[in-house]
Amino acid sequence: MTSVLYDAPGPKAKGRNWIYSAIFLVLFGLALWWALGLMSEKGQLEADKWSPFVTDSEIWTTFLIPGLLETLKAGAIAMVIALPLGALLGIGRLSDHAWVRVPVGTVVELFRAIPVLMLMLFGYQLYVQFTDVPSDSRPLFAVVTGLVLYNAAVIAEIVRAGVLSLPSGQTDAAKAIGMRKGQTMVHVLVPQAVTAMLPALVSQLVVILKDTALGGAVLGFAELMSMNRQISANYSNTIASLVVIALIYIAVNFTLTTFASWLEGRLRRSKKSTGTVVDIARIEAGDAA
Repeated sequence: MTSVLYDAPGPKAKGRNWIYSAIFLVLFGLALWWALGLMSEKGQLEADKWSPFVTDSEIWTTFLIPGLLETLKAGAIAMVIALPLGALLGIGRLSDHAWVRVPVGTVVELFRAIPVLMLMLFGYQLYVQFTDVPSDSRPLFAVVTGLVLYNAAVIAEIVRAGVLSLPSGQTDAAKAIGMRKGQTMVHVLVPQAVTAMLPALVSQLVVILKDTALGGAVLGFAELMSMNRQISANYSNTIASLVVIALIYIAVNFTLTTFASWLEGRLRRSKKSTGTVVDIARIEAGDAA
């Protein structure tokens, strides 16, 4: 099977791919063997460093689970705010009116250019000097603020690129049946672009979850990654705690991407089964309301 972007490999190419895969697996195995040997020499594989994660429930109830919940809370709040805000900014960048397009584009480019950690620090100082937010809530507020501002700007570009990737015939067809620009965007372009945007959007949501660790490192936010310091201080097992925390991140992000893959497949099947018919009467009734 061939396409514009991909040619099916022939027998020789398949053979080379198998050889490259075997070489990679051998090199990866050697690197893993070297790392485990080095850890063993330093005493990092001793049972007393790993057994607390199995035998001591307090390490989970006191450190890991609360830290994971804080990570999920900050990530969920940031996602809920950044997704619609980014969609609005992305649509604004596509506006035919310069007085909308230019300011929105300036805002998007500004927040895309500033590191998310700096946005968190700005947010923290803002809450310290100009608000009455309690001190124990400031790290959470600052982390969410930084994540929202940065990721909304990135999501805006994802939305813009997704809409622009659609064939121009979609817009022409909408104009031919008398739909205005706003109707075309809301009822025709954005719904079709969602499937194309979904992989990039999911990748950005994973980034949001991982970037909560910046707040733990700098602002004292009690998220999952920051629990490493407390666990290693109580159990003297820094490497073991880092490995366990990394596995938790992998499990959470794998669950998110698996759900997104299922959702993307369902959206594609739904579009194949329903087609792209637009209910003009419903659209006009909604606009009239």
